[in-house]
Amino acid sequence: MNNLQKSEGMRLDGETIGILAGWGRYPLVVAEAIRRRGGRTAILSIRDHADAELRGLADAYGTVGVAEIGGAIAFFQRHGAVRATMAGKIHKSKLFARGAWLHHLPDWTGLKTFWPHFISRRRDNRDDSLLGAISTAFDTAGVKICPATDFAPELLAEEGLIAGRPLSAAEEQDVIFGWRLAKELGRLDIGQSVVVKNRAPLALEAIEGTDECIRRAGRLCPSGGMVVIKVAKPQQDLRFDMPTIGIGTLQSLRAAGARVLAIEAGRTILVDGEALAEFAIRSGLSIVSYVDEAGLPALGKAESRAANQAA
Repeated sequence: MNNLQKSEGMRLDGETIGILAGWGRYPLVVAEAIRRRGGRTAILSIRDHADAELRGLADAYGTVGVAEIGGAIAFFQRHGAVRATMAGKIHKSKLFARGAWLHHLPDWTGLKTFWPHFISRRRDNRDDSLLGAISTAFDTAGVKICPATDFAPELLAEEGLIAGRPLSAAEEQDVIFGWRLAKELGRLDIGQSVVVKNRAPLALEAIEGTDECIRRAGRLCPSGGMVVIKVAKPQQDLRFDMPTIGIGTLQSLRAAGARVLAIEAGRTILVDGEALAEFAIRSGLSIVSYVDEAGLPALGKAESRAANQAA
């Protein structure tokens, strides 16, 4: 049974689902999926991040600073949302801008949530740590944070060639090489994406995000032909920070001269999947999705074939 078939029987029967919305189209397609299944939406947009179009998909709408945890909880409670989801990117680099905390001043609950991470040497401020703390605060207040794919499972990438031509043996070898790097990067909770050419790492994602990582690789390798690998972390919490691919990602690939995007089946969000495939084909890009097993893609046949060709 594929993701679309699984989703067809799902009904929300008037339940209000909270959406804590960040940047990009992902919150929009999640809101559309909830309403398509008979649910109501209480959408809380992160200030300076979310798309204005979300207002038109909201039964209840508000805005909040990224550290106003108490305000977010109160909003969802007020509108009867006992389940909520996080969708969309938070530009963490903005939090390091001059005067950022004045613009995103935490409320009392936010202060209690984040303060231990700033004063304790045993805690850190990696994505998993901070998002886990936020989720615990919500759960404690009776608002359960759920994976967005609980409400829109059809957004998950399925295994196989999604768009474009099949990969060459050399490109498959770059995927195998880059997959190991990306999984290790994820294990350390640094980033999810790497860019590779001829089994040489060109760029690794950190706080700047996938698009800027790809652009940097393009500047470093103007001849193009790179392979981009984006995977879930080995310890991925499906409630937040899932790898997400949208048109913007493909635009970055095309501009940088990349030719292949390899992603992880069942653990990657495809926003506007049909439009993605059409854009990839027009742009000469291949998108391929693999099931991950023990930190490596299921590319054993490709690896063996490449070894035989080399011999």
